[in-house]
Amino acid sequence: MAVSSTQTVGETSAARAFALLGMAIVLGSYVVNAMDRTLFPLILPEVRSEFGFALPEAGLMSTVFTIGMALAGLPTGFLMSRYARKSVAQIGMFIFSAATLATVLAAGFSDMLLYRALTGIGEAMQLTALLAIVSSYFARYRAVGIGALNCAFGVGAVLGPLIGAAMLSAYGTWRAPMIGFGIIGFVLMALVALSVRRSVSEVKLASGMQPGAAVGGAETLRNVNTVLLVLLSCLAGLAIFGFLGMYPTYLREQLHFTPADAGNIMSIYGLGVLVSVGGGLIGDRFSVRPVLMVSFLIAAGIGWLLFNGPADFAAQATLSFAFGVVFSGSIYVNLAAYHMKAVRGELAGRASGIFVTSFYAAASVAGYAIGWLAAEFGWTLAGDLQLCAACLVGILLAFALKPDLMARPLVEPA
Repeated sequence: MAVSSTQTVGETSAARAFALLGMAIVLGSYVVNAMDRTLFPLILPEVRSEFGFALPEAGLMSTVFTIGMALAGLPTGFLMSRYARKSVAQIGMFIFSAATLATVLAAGFSDMLLYRALTGIGEAMQLTALLAIVSSYFARYRAVGIGALNCAFGVGAVLGPLIGAAMLSAYGTWRAPMIGFGIIGFVLMALVALSVRRSVSEVKLASGMQPGAAVGGAETLRNVNTVLLVLLSCLAGLAIFGFLGMYPTYLREQLHFTPADAGNIMSIYGLGVLVSVGGGLIGDRFSVRPVLMVSFLIAAGIGWLLFNGPADFAAQATLSFAFGVVFSGSIYVNLAAYHMKAVRGELAGRASGIFVTSFYAAASVAGYAIGWLAAEFGWTLAGDLQLCAACLVGILLAFALKPDLMARPLVEPA
């Protein structure tokens, strides 16, 4: 009996260790997603120079992948009701890695636009599946789980510009980092296939790895909180991807930073994203209204300072870090979590699809919009409207949310 008991404990410990390894690889697979997203805005001046794209066209090219993400979000949510989340995530990784490699073969605007949109379809499939995986695995603390996933994005946002700028300088062509990042995507896809078990990726909230972990939430996706969260996600998508899509171009062409300095500033933004677990803890601990209202208020101030404040390296780096902390580490994380808290656990996969679609539908026009505003009225007004004013509207919408209708832990966290 003692031997059997010891073996059981050993097997349980080994299973837990392997499960944690699998979850770490799940989170790590999102790193390459972030690297791909943050790379293209950095190399955009070289792409513009080679193909002669105007500023609005360049902005559209920088964020067009979000159109693919918006189109794929809802279908992926339904797809996961029939197929394994792990399989859906792997298919997504294959699509965006292949499309990243194909981008280097583009002959002009149209085919490059298509390849960049295809990367978004793959990224949406991976992200929607990963959101469902972590929110189910960490059912009692969904925002913390999503914060951990967003930390992986932060790691990629740090590494992507640094590695991309280094490869751009070393090889003298924007195609080199695109090829490198595409290959990395295939490597991570293989690791997920080999190391992530279904016991990690296919946890069902309704059936029970953590019975009774959460109570409440709407029985349908048609509810007031989900509608308001869709609008808030659209505003956040406009603001965040106005920054991610064109801020590197603003740094290089308006403030005349070198590619290396612009890459460093964007990497510092990624450092801010690394506090996402803290943002998730706040979201799990406090009510939806104050969390989002305060976050959007602070974000409005940061958005204004980015285009109206000091233009030196230290100031821009500090603001970039603050942007990562507030916009990506708090607003993005908690919007994703609140979408799933707005409904019952069995609807989590479809709720994650709604979040991805609403957030990235707005993001799909963010780059073109801020590029057009900058070309017509200058960067200052463009930033004031798309980053600052959008966040002020978000404060009003957040006030209308109904906290008593959200799902909550059965036992409140200490």
